[in-house]
Amino acid sequence: MTRQAFVEQIMGLPVSVHVRGPGADSPAAANAVAGAFAELRAMDAVFSTYRPDSRVSALNRGEPVDDPLVEAVLDLCEQARQRTDGYFNAYLAEPGGGPRFDPSGLVKGWAVERAAEHLEGYECYLNAGGDMTVRGSWRVGVEDPAQPDQLLTAIEVVDGAVATSGSAHRGAHIVDPHTGAPARGLRSVTVIGPSLTWADVYATAAAAQGPPAVTWLATLPGYEALLVGDDGALLATPGWPLPA
Repeated sequence: MTRQAFVEQIMGLPVSVHVRGPGADSPAAANAVAGAFAELRAMDAVFSTYRPDSRVSALNRGEPVDDPLVEAVLDLCEQARQRTDGYFNAYLAEPGGGPRFDPSGLVKGWAVERAAEHLEGYECYLNAGGDMTVRGSWRVGVEDPAQPDQLLTAIEVVDGAVATSGSAHRGAHIVDPHTGAPARGLRSVTVIGPSLTWADVYATAAAAQGPPAVTWLATLPGYEALLVGDDGALLATPGWPLPA
């Protein structure tokens, strides 16, 4: 079976697209992938918290921002806060200052979903630092946060999304918004479901909440999760798929 892989560095991380099947090696497929990468670069230009010229940076400087994309993300972030009982919160307290808007825990998944629209009609997956949107059926590995070069398990994902949050690659960067302290109790949370935007939000919120989040995750229609505790213990929602 014909298969093509494309990789670019965007948003400070490697983003890969894998396409297989009829037309995977065609110029049309290459153009579709280029469109997906361009979409991600455009979203990074708007939402990066590291770029002083981004709309988010302007917003955090108190400058007026009139951008429908920013308005859409502000609305999604408020929805996410409400859906997660505040364990996802895009406003972080700055030492000695007011809150700072950082939508990164939502924007990456949302931007990848937007980018994947350019790949309509192809059997493919788009992977941005472990957050994936999948078209067709693909076998997806879940890494061991204690040994990131090893897999805990592999599952079959069909026309869905996979998002992982945790400390394996970026250290203790997730904060419990209710306490302002670094989240504790979980090394990683992997969520699968129909939407990468919400899988990403739910994984981040669960990592902030800690091990009790497995009970909350089990109530989310269409989503399943695998959690790895600080002690290496595994927790899963009842519908988490058996290894492929």
